[in-house]
Amino acid sequence: MKRLHTRTLVVALAATCSLAAASCGSDAKTSSTSANPATTATTAASTAASTAPTTAASTPPSVAPEATVASTPGSTADTPAAGVQLVDSTLGTILADPEGRTLYLFTKDTAGASACSGGCATAWPALAGPATPGTGLDAEDFGTITRDDGTVQATFYGHPLYTFAGDANPGDVTGQGTNDVWYVVGADGNAIEAAPTVPGY
Repeated sequence: MKRLHTRTLVVALAATCSLAAASCGSDAKTSSTSANPATTATTAASTAASTAPTTAASTPPSVAPEATVASTPGSTADTPAAGVQLVDSTLGTILADPEGRTLYLFTKDTAGASACSGGCATAWPALAGPATPGTGLDAEDFGTITRDDGTVQATFYGHPLYTFAGDANPGDVTGQGTNDVWYVVGADGNAIEAAPTVPGY
């Protein structure tokens, strides 16, 4: 009976030791294979940072195209209706329109008013104003009047200016001296009353 008790005690001790060893072995295995949570998180972050693809933030910002400023033509109200030039003629240096047609004054006109209307205005068209002075002429010597029909006529030294329907070509002076009231205009604004020097006029 005593031997049986001793044997049982030995077996029990051996079992206890085995359990203890197994337990210790299990703890050791866990300790060697399980990582510290904090350390694991840090390592994972470092790995992710080193392996993540690099995203370039160097894409240039979108540049808006320059605005196109449309060019707006000047108002026709600011553009003179006609130009006046000095030209040489058989009567000396006289005024002409931009096309070279001779300009005349009408001695029956009064300051600031035209005495030519109706059929007269058809034969002697008024030079539309304001006029642009050419070389050798001063803008201060030009002006305008408003005719009875509401149109604006250019003046030079106060004289309303006209062309003549009978002049077929630039430089013609066929209206000179008509009825002793129509004359070409000199550079000084005065009527040139001389007859043309070329026969046939």
